[in-house]
Amino acid sequence: MPRMRAVDAAVAILRREGVTDVFGLPGAAINPFYSALRDDGSITHILARHVEGASHMAEGYTRAKAGNIGVCIGTSGPAGTDMITGLYSAAADSIPILCITGQAPVARLHKEDFQAINISDIAGPLTKMAMTVLEPAQVPGAFQQAFHLMRSGRPGPVLIDLPVDVQLAEIEFDPDTYQPLPVYKPAASRAQAEKALDLLGEAHRPLIVAGGGVINADAADLLVEFAELTGVPVIPTLMGWGTIPDDHPLMAGMAGLQTAHRYGNATLLASDFVLGIGNRWANRHTGGLDTYRQGRTFVHVDIEPTQIGRVFAPDYGIVSDAKAALELFVQVARERAATLPDRSSWATECAERKRTLQRKTHFETVPVKPQRVYEEMNRSFGPDTRYVTTIGLSQIAAAQFLHVYRPRHWINAGQAGPLGWTLPAALGVCVAEPAATVVALSGDYDFQFMIEELAVGAQFNLPYIHVLVNNAYLGLIRQAQRGLDMDFCVQLSFDNINAPELNGYGVDHVTVAEGLGCKALRVFEPDDILPAFEQAKKLMVEYQVPVVVEIVLERITNIAMGTELDNVVEFEELAIRREDAPTAVSLLD
Repeated sequence: MPRMRAVDAAVAILRREGVTDVFGLPGAAINPFYSALRDDGSITHILARHVEGASHMAEGYTRAKAGNIGVCIGTSGPAGTDMITGLYSAAADSIPILCITGQAPVARLHKEDFQAINISDIAGPLTKMAMTVLEPAQVPGAFQQAFHLMRSGRPGPVLIDLPVDVQLAEIEFDPDTYQPLPVYKPAASRAQAEKALDLLGEAHRPLIVAGGGVINADAADLLVEFAELTGVPVIPTLMGWGTIPDDHPLMAGMAGLQTAHRYGNATLLASDFVLGIGNRWANRHTGGLDTYRQGRTFVHVDIEPTQIGRVFAPDYGIVSDAKAALELFVQVARERAATLPDRSSWATECAERKRTLQRKTHFETVPVKPQRVYEEMNRSFGPDTRYVTTIGLSQIAAAQFLHVYRPRHWINAGQAGPLGWTLPAALGVCVAEPAATVVALSGDYDFQFMIEELAVGAQFNLPYIHVLVNNAYLGLIRQAQRGLDMDFCVQLSFDNINAPELNGYGVDHVTVAEGLGCKALRVFEPDDILPAFEQAKKLMVEYQVPVVVEIVLERITNIAMGTELDNVVEFEELAIRREDAPTAVSLLD
């Protein structure tokens, strides 16, 4: 049997499990692992500037492509605690990433050694497994189990903590005979599929709610086929956006309190049946459950048994991987094609709402209104664009106004929404899909949280466009404070003595971005937005670095949101003519 260091076995397993890229920062307690990476030579390492940034890069990498598992690496102590936000974000959105940390020697774990922290206990609630490996011979099994758990059932993250002496110890291991463990995913039965379609057949105004589980299962094509076979319109959740193209006749819009379309909410409220597939019934999608559930029958399909009935009890629940369920749904629907109800009048009604219930985007005021930014993004960036964003008014408005046409083309930290996530996640997407057109979207505060990661994009030639909408405010928190009649501790504006041209908007993002090795443009006028995007595309190709396009917005804009699906407040003018929303997917007459 071949003998090798435990870390050499670990890296060999990474290679056998399909890992080709990792993100991280070396340190004393993880240096043996890095020596194994160097000796192996087949895995590309992207050096992050912050360990939390590395964890979000791993997330972006996983989310960008079916089958990917992002890997992030850090040393002992604060490296592991810095990764906790990434583990939280990944766990919340069912994203498999592997965090590997170094650790003090086993004999010193209880002696408050330098940077020794029980990271497995800290990470435990946020992972499918968090393990400090105490015996060198357990290293192969720990890594094998990690990949098995990340891929089985509801996907999620794992942390493996490696004491430095465990890393260096020699073990017997034969990488040539290593095999990944079989993946377990629950699957719907034929009887369950028939029951679900029986209930669907009884409805007059049915909808499909498609969640992120459909994307995780790589089942978007099946979802569209099922919708077309049955004629049932689709409401994607924020995490399921892209499961059906925005311009598809059966795409009925998103519903919710914030990241939603007027027509999506109106259609959901008009429905009498909802088939949820791979979704969580998240509170910002449903709003109050009395309003959301009233007069509707619900069938819920989810890979995680404990999700069935967690938010409310459906009329019928199915524990299944989304792909396995949709395969059966399609099969049964084909067999029943001659007897399926005609849904054309209902679909036409939904399409008419989509055409008429539009929000206005075409504003010509200075400073720029944010709605105009998304209008110009729709003009400049085509259906192949991969959008990356996290939380804030910028993300909420983007979901209301942008268009997404394919799965994994809206990459969003949905449930956790950590500020700073966007920039490193976009870099992870660039590594996963080097030929993709990647466009990140941030407000100024999100952008400032992990701005140092721009240097990673410059160093490793990871070009993408970062649209930075700057109102020098914590905009979403400022809007939330309206209910308390205050505007407190949310202003980011100040007079920058080095950049008087900013007129009190504070941080000079252009200078900072350029100082980190990137290109940057600043826009003050709405008519200059589109030319700036076109110039950014050229700069990105020429220099192969991130290009920041900062757009200086009006200080205060309230974006449509509310407390119930039937009580969303529209703060701005609505579209009444085609010219009001010229890049909408369905144009007004």
